[in-house]
Amino acid sequence: MNLFEKIFNYQILSRLEDSGVFMVTAHERAWLKTMLAHPAATEAFTPETLEKLQTLLEPDDTLDTDRYLLQKGASVEKQVYHPLLRTVRRLIQTKSGFRLSCRVKDGRIHTGQPGYPYKLEYSMVKREWYLLWFHLQNHAFMSTRLDNILSLEAEPVHPQTADALCRRIGRLLDTRRSEVLIEIVPIYNEELSRILYAFSSFEKDVVYDGDSDTYRVKVTVMGDQAEYLLSKIRFLGKRVRVVDGSYLKRRMLEASTKALDRYGAGSPDAEEGEALSS
Repeated sequence: MNLFEKIFNYQILSRLEDSGVFMVTAHERAWLKTMLAHPAATEAFTPETLEKLQTLLEPDDTLDTDRYLLQKGASVEKQVYHPLLRTVRRLIQTKSGFRLSCRVKDGRIHTGQPGYPYKLEYSMVKREWYLLWFHLQNHAFMSTRLDNILSLEAEPVHPQTADALCRRIGRLLDTRRSEVLIEIVPIYNEELSRILYAFSSFEKDVVYDGDSDTYRVKVTVMGDQAEYLLSKIRFLGKRVRVVDGSYLKRRMLEASTKALDRYGAGSPDAEEGEALSS
């Protein structure tokens, strides 16, 4: 394995993140400058932020997409950006409450629901943004698609109340949170970046054991994310194995057993066929 792969992924980058420094390449700067020319950029950024980014990137070149990219017909895809993102982020940053009107599954509309925002979450499976919030009237933790929110108005919350709500939400989430330990098989260390990219949508911590040349990834999983993590582990195949996590280990064993049964591996007929073929 390339020695610098380890250094750049886990020593330098982790220390830069701790100090608040974000490192970008010339190619990434060129990509960002190209994307800022897209009409959606005016909706995604405030005028001040957009102007600042354009000024910082003024010396950089844009990507020459006309020479290398050819756009073909495709199905309509949902945009990652949502008009409510900026509003919700501001509410979270200022620790402000809100009242929202939203549409529920059966088509009914709930109006004037008092709440406190906790977090924005993007579902990689459904390709939709969700607002995680605490319902101040029902005292329940909620998850609402941004597409279902019809209106959202800020309401002031006392700082002490906001801190108490954050602690309460934290306790609620702790009951739904679990940790899974995944080990990367050492012969696949060269694919480290690709493997970690598969877990990019999860909270994770990576530990390297120099004696065994082994990477272990501790992934934090919410209750409704287990099946999505399972799909990523299956996608990576023999590159990784679940070391700690009873539910995922059981589900992987079930899937492996069904696959072996389906193709007759280990059965007397299969062994006899192998003997004849040899």
